[in-house]
Amino acid sequence: MDAGHTRSRSAPAARACGRPAGSRSRPIGTAAAQRCINRWVCVYIADVSVSAQTKAFEAAGELLKVLAAPARLAIVMELADQPRFVHELVERLGMSQPLVSSHLRVLRGARLVEVERHGRGAAYSLADQHVAHIVADAVQHSKEEP
Repeated sequence: MDAGHTRSRSAPAARACGRPAGSRSRPIGTAAAQRCINRWVCVYIADVSVSAQTKAFEAAGELLKVLAAPARLAIVMELADQPRFVHELVERLGMSQPLVSSHLRVLRGARLVEVERHGRGAAYSLADQHVAHIVADAVQHSKEEP
């Protein structure tokens, strides 16, 4: 690094690396280290020292984000018993078909549910029963008195 960069960070250099002027912190939620090529160009390089435990925590956090919607929790609870068609979920949950389909799309994207086509219909089921246990435990915990 040149001497000008180590004394102070100019506004153009800070903007070049995507951070506000004077900012020296790492980006939140990433495992990256900043490397400055010169006083104008800064790049982020992934840390290879991210532990397996950190990766597991990040994956668990993503799972919990997907399950944060009450409608998705209800869908998971319905699918814990048996596979269901979209129209069955609509009837049992009292939600609109587009809303149920939208939440199922998110759950499929997170690989929490699987779909099996039956002609024009599609039966959804849980990909892993662990998710049903997580949801059931969370619901049970929320019912407990402090």
